[in-house]
Amino acid sequence: MTQPPHPSRCASHLLPRGEKDGIDRRALLAAPLAVGTLAGCDRLAVAEPTPPTVPPLKSIAPFPIGTAVMAGHFDDPAWVALARAQVNQLTPEWEMKMEYILQSLDRLTFDAPDRIAAACEREGVRLHGHALIWYSQGEQAFSGFDRTHFGRAFDRYIAEVAGRYRGKLVSWDVVNEPIAEDGNGLRDSHWSRNLGDDGYMIRAFEQAKLADPEAVLFVNDYNLENNPVKGTTFLRTVERLLKAGAPIGGLGTQSHLDIEIPAGQISRFMRDLGSFGLPVHMSELDASLRRERGGDFRSRAQRLEQQRARVVELAEAFMALPERQRFAFTIWGLRDSDSWLRRDNRDDGKDQPLLFDDAGRAKPLTAAVAEVFGRG
Repeated sequence: MTQPPHPSRCASHLLPRGEKDGIDRRALLAAPLAVGTLAGCDRLAVAEPTPPTVPPLKSIAPFPIGTAVMAGHFDDPAWVALARAQVNQLTPEWEMKMEYILQSLDRLTFDAPDRIAAACEREGVRLHGHALIWYSQGEQAFSGFDRTHFGRAFDRYIAEVAGRYRGKLVSWDVVNEPIAEDGNGLRDSHWSRNLGDDGYMIRAFEQAKLADPEAVLFVNDYNLENNPVKGTTFLRTVERLLKAGAPIGGLGTQSHLDIEIPAGQISRFMRDLGSFGLPVHMSELDASLRRERGGDFRSRAQRLEQQRARVVELAEAFMALPERQRFAFTIWGLRDSDSWLRRDNRDDGKDQPLLFDDAGRAKPLTAAVAEVFGRG
């Protein structure tokens, strides 16, 4: 999430660009959804080319295509129509996170995640749970306990939430964003301080496995492609947890891409990630055109070409994985106007981080990704 804060960060995981640059993901996710609105036109911009004709992504990709969802999206017919056409997996963007569900240790709220789960069942699409344990949430509710009572409350929360959706979802992000922002070691959090740096993660996976033995259990993080130091720390952490017996079933890389990273960096990380032999989830893809640091003198055409090159490299690296390891390819929003990157006050309405424009039309980027998927 100097990359954009990721959505987990998303109001949860917006760490990449967000955390570093002061974006409050919680505020962004809590803000009204920008549904179906067209951004103001740049009077100096030339007319946009005719949108390309692209087959539905889910019809050509040899793996599930996902997107992030908020319960309010189901009230937008245009979003529903686009989602039905393009995707066959949904990830709750915020409303299955602890910050939403956990009102207190004695009161859990499930209205929105239940609505999302019911919609997935009704529409016959997969549901990916996001997220059980995240460093950014739960500290206040879990404060004041000794280690024993803290652990019991930790176990109970996972049992109640993961158990509620047992058989209704295919997978969970069990531990979200455990690696430090700069990549040097693990994050310090209320979880690690009470249960140990690796201990809280091992325990979370064990409890999730007990609550839903059939779900694929993921560890998920961001900036892994963007920051080689962080990517390496993530890989070493996974290796260590697996050796300790943690029942990790899959690896999630959020892929909030910095479009200015060198060519080849994404592919190298993906090869290393795939070396574990576990399912890989491209879990929160977007690619902002904005530069969060320094002046930006790139033309729009240059930025779009950088974006295309990096997203295509990601798609090709994912396609290069063995078929059994390609768990899903999830875009963090459908239309540009749905993106968390368009929810802060600095946004000028012109960022185009996703595969469909504000009106839900495919873009040249969409066609480029579809071409890669069509090869398989």
